[in-house]
Amino acid sequence: MSAQYAFLGALRNAGIAPSDSEELRLKKSLLIFATGLISFASMLWLFIYWQLGPQVSSTIPFVFQFLLVGNLVVYLRTLNFDAFRVVQLGIFLFMPFVVQWSMGNFITASGVSLWALLAPVGAVLFIGARESAAWFAAYLFLTALSGFFDYYLADSLAVSQHRISTQTSVFFFALNFAAVSTIVYLLLRYSATEKQKAQARLEEAHRMLLIEQERSERLLLNILPGPIAERLKCSNQTIADGFADVSVMFTDIVNFTRVAEGLTPQQVFTMLNKIFSSFDELAEKHGLEKIKTIGDAYMVAGGLNGERADDANSLGPASYSDAIAEMALEMRELLLRDCKVNQLHLEVRIGIGTGPVVAGVVGKKKFIYDLWGDTVNIASRVTSEGSPGTIQVDENTYRRLRERFDFDSPQTIHLKGKGNMTVHRLVGKKAAAGPA
Repeated sequence: MSAQYAFLGALRNAGIAPSDSEELRLKKSLLIFATGLISFASMLWLFIYWQLGPQVSSTIPFVFQFLLVGNLVVYLRTLNFDAFRVVQLGIFLFMPFVVQWSMGNFITASGVSLWALLAPVGAVLFIGARESAAWFAAYLFLTALSGFFDYYLADSLAVSQHRISTQTSVFFFALNFAAVSTIVYLLLRYSATEKQKAQARLEEAHRMLLIEQERSERLLLNILPGPIAERLKCSNQTIADGFADVSVMFTDIVNFTRVAEGLTPQQVFTMLNKIFSSFDELAEKHGLEKIKTIGDAYMVAGGLNGERADDANSLGPASYSDAIAEMALEMRELLLRDCKVNQLHLEVRIGIGTGPVVAGVVGKKKFIYDLWGDTVNIASRVTSEGSPGTIQVDENTYRRLRERFDFDSPQTIHLKGKGNMTVHRLVGKKAAAGPA
């Protein structure tokens, strides 16, 4: 039984190429299914007819079978579906009328020409709605032609009519109507079922596509800020923006190279991953944009997306400068208090600078969103000149924060390329200041 099902499945999918569309696959499968149904039904019709008494010639039904199967074999060898469906529909259309004419008229043949209706119905399913009109017109023409000759030759055919009993004629009228109706129903049902399966496959593919798209979106947003990712998807133009006022923070792990020398690569990775993942959570908490990690350094910025930009006339607690300062304090506190994150009791230096920057996406492959400008250089150098555990800020940042945060006395340090510069060490939030 399983071998029979396998054979039927292989026959139903015969001639279907991997590159075929779902619609073309359905048309090919439907036509082969229709060929099998009509072949089986025509032989069953002839067998029943003989069992009831009338001994009609079996030549035409066998010719009908030979033409159907022969055209199918030619199609399986050539895979010319256009020729296959036209020839097959032509056989569906003409052979029932040939059978009727060989048996006499509509009455003596029990309306066997009704089988020709399968040609225009099949044209709708196998070719298309517009093309089926010609096939239906041909069916009507042959039906009218048969009716015309039956009407004018009725007297000469009366003798042959008496050879077939009324009961037999009525039975085959009912049989022909039932058989044709059954085949049409099965074809339409098969078509609807296959379309539902194709729709289900399409919906599943669409669902998987949405999942992949969502995964790609998350990956892109992990690399780039949201607005930049959207611009990159919508345009191939270079992305470079100037910002007049951005706070940039660098965090550098003290003596990391020396500590890492005694660790395996996996231990180094695990340690950095725990620390930087914790920093990522803090950046998300404060609405800041992580820019990148460079070895054991971590870079974050505020004011790039405009959502927390400082008003020129107001230094309210919701400013991104405040958010940067709060994150710096929490990062230092996290490493001091959380032994699970900082098992080796590492210390950090933190530097913050505020001012204009240029931001953009560099490169076309393995691109990165980065910042450039004097503000970035100052933040980096202020960090490298700091002591372990200190948070140093430049003068611009200090003016933003001094009303809500405590600082040590200002210090003058020498920065390479900048000369002497005043920096301020952030201690903590003022007691009267509420949460930013």
